[in-house]
Amino acid sequence: MAVTLFAVVGSTCGYPINIIRKRNVYFKVSSSIEDHNNQSRVKYDSLRVLEWDKLCDSVSSFARTSLGRQATKVESGIKHAQRGLPLEAKEAMAVLYLLLFVEALQLNLKAAIKEDSDWYKRFMPLSEMIIQLVVNRSIIKLIQKVIDEDGSVKDSASSALKTARDQVRTLEGKLHQLLDKIIRNETKEASFLDTCDINGRWCIRSGSDQLTSLKGLLLSSGSGQGNIIEPLAAVPLNDELQQARASVAKAEAGVLLMVTEKIQMDLDEIEKILRSVIQLDMIYARATYSLSFGGTYPNIFLPEDINGPLAESYRSRDKTLQASNPEKEWIFYLPKAHNPLLLQQHRQKLRMAQKDVRNATAEIRRRKSRGENMAVKGEAEIELSSLEKRVRALEESPPVPIDIFISQKTRVLIITGPNTGGKTICLKTVGLAAMMAKSGLHVLSSESAKIPWFDSVFADIGDEQSLSQSLSTFSGHLKQISEIQSQSTSRSLVLLDEVGAGTNPLEGAALGMSILESFAESGALLTMATTHHGELKTLKYSNDAFENACVEFDAENLKPTYKILWGVPGRSNAINIAERLGVPSIVVKNARQLYGAASAEIDEVIIDMETFKQNFQELINESRHYLMLSRSIHEKLLHTRRKLEDLAADQKYKKMQELSEAAAVARSSLHKKARQLRTSAMKQCQLSKAGKHRLASKYKHATAVETEPQTINRSSSSVQVMKQPQSEKTNELPKVGDTVCVSSLGKKATVLRVDTYKEEIVVQAGNMKMKLKLVDLQT
Repeated sequence: MAVTLFAVVGSTCGYPINIIRKRNVYFKVSSSIEDHNNQSRVKYDSLRVLEWDKLCDSVSSFARTSLGRQATKVESGIKHAQRGLPLEAKEAMAVLYLLLFVEALQLNLKAAIKEDSDWYKRFMPLSEMIIQLVVNRSIIKLIQKVIDEDGSVKDSASSALKTARDQVRTLEGKLHQLLDKIIRNETKEASFLDTCDINGRWCIRSGSDQLTSLKGLLLSSGSGQGNIIEPLAAVPLNDELQQARASVAKAEAGVLLMVTEKIQMDLDEIEKILRSVIQLDMIYARATYSLSFGGTYPNIFLPEDINGPLAESYRSRDKTLQASNPEKEWIFYLPKAHNPLLLQQHRQKLRMAQKDVRNATAEIRRRKSRGENMAVKGEAEIELSSLEKRVRALEESPPVPIDIFISQKTRVLIITGPNTGGKTICLKTVGLAAMMAKSGLHVLSSESAKIPWFDSVFADIGDEQSLSQSLSTFSGHLKQISEIQSQSTSRSLVLLDEVGAGTNPLEGAALGMSILESFAESGALLTMATTHHGELKTLKYSNDAFENACVEFDAENLKPTYKILWGVPGRSNAINIAERLGVPSIVVKNARQLYGAASAEIDEVIIDMETFKQNFQELINESRHYLMLSRSIHEKLLHTRRKLEDLAADQKYKKMQELSEAAAVARSSLHKKARQLRTSAMKQCQLSKAGKHRLASKYKHATAVETEPQTINRSSSSVQVMKQPQSEKTNELPKVGDTVCVSSLGKKATVLRVDTYKEEIVVQAGNMKMKLKLVDLQT
């Protein structure tokens, strides 16, 4: 009996199941559930009819841990250690790989945390679980020291083992030499003889069934494969070889027992590591599956806490749900949801078709390179064209998603419609979505789904006929529904397919109505049922806990659209389909008369309701389209506005740069002119002082003969004369607001500020401001 690689007990839908991985296969529902009571059997049957095991197989294919191939040996080694039995070498190597894997995982996580400390909190509690694992390095070193990578015990593991293996090699060498010598001596039959190992004993085999002249023990003859003889000279050596090999096995067992004793000291931690690695691999499989199929995380809430979801952090991040969530509170909100099994099946078909196209293309290229017959080439191209059409057809017709919008007040939803219209798929999609949300998987919907936390998911789907209990299909359904009703709680989800079917239509309809009313009054949190009985459609109009829905049917093309119309009961299409399929008009007419005018009027009302619903949905889609366009235009306008603001800021900066550069050039030119004028003025002043000095000297010499008072008077007068120009010069300073002429520019300027101490003024000429000396002004 094969041992499962990964076996962990989990909890789904309110009861324990075995989560098994078998060569990358997780989550299979084990037959151990059958050991539980009747309650577990009903829930197991529900999982089976919903095909939960197939979804688990799909998820398991995304597990990628290389340790998975060694998990069986790890578990076997742990069991041997628990019993005190020595591990096999390959089991010890499996434990080694487990410890090395965890050690590398811890090193990578620590390196990531060192680069970014937020990693630890971001991946809680996984990071804590990984860091807390304890890897015993001494076990790793011991196993690496005594066991080779191929799973064999090393010669250096012990001296006894090395001695025994050396003896084995020596004896085998002697036996080979002995047997080769015996064969060479048999000159006539040497070409028909060769050596072979029979049960650890080296012998000579002849190529025919004829007896040879060799002296020895005849171990086998007449088998059509020749005679096998153990020469008498080789018997003692073979006996020694057997003893030497026994010594090798004993020495190897001693080494493995030493490793086992070392592992036993840390056995609890190794078991903990194995469980943690399995859990991490399961989480990885769920995450990669969710990303691959494009799912969204579900918004899960307790049924009694509809306005307070458990995942409040999700709501704060889910802007899409906030924007699209209507005022009406939904108890089940699943927009554009895909059945994961149908989606996987479509992907597989598409991949196979694409692979066929690639193979056909490669075959055509091969035939072209070989220059084969054009007729054969034409057939291949026709086949390629057919395959390409198949690929396009699959690409253009993906599985149709369904919308599930169930209001808070609804307790029972009745879905009607034609056969093969998608009613059963709808039930399975809802059931799988509820269990995927509970199992840590994303739900395959266009937006974040709003799903209650169902304690159990019960389902009665398909043609259940129990031969072991002598139950018919109808009886099997009734027994299952009865058990579901007794075990469901106010937090359960119940899915019933074709309720009331399999018996007299009138009795079936009455029984179906009674069953659904009981579920509405004191049964599950939500019950979804499909039916063909028209009487069940009327329950909505007498009880607010009921709601109608139907799968849409294209009467023009006579095929279902697989879309669900909410709030609209399904109508019968049998007579219309018969008419379109060419059934004689008299038969159709009689059928309509037998069907009754009242029923026809009801169908007309339903048709009007369907038309109104379709028109309403088209308007909603149109409004959503225009809303998306307006949002897009608004975003583009905001983007354009930001670009214009950035452009204006850039232009303003460039202009400021240009003005600053022009001002710098003008300032430099003005400073240069001012320096030149200042130098020229200083030279003129020096010349004037020299002339005045010479004039004073001459005047003094001419008036030397005059009296001293006269000299003093004249000197005083001269001082007054000298002071007079200074006072006049001081009086020439302009005032603020005066207009002066700047000699360097040849323009008039307005005085802004006057510094009498430095004899400087600040003027403005046009857009330029400058500081000037009085000498820079024209009189």
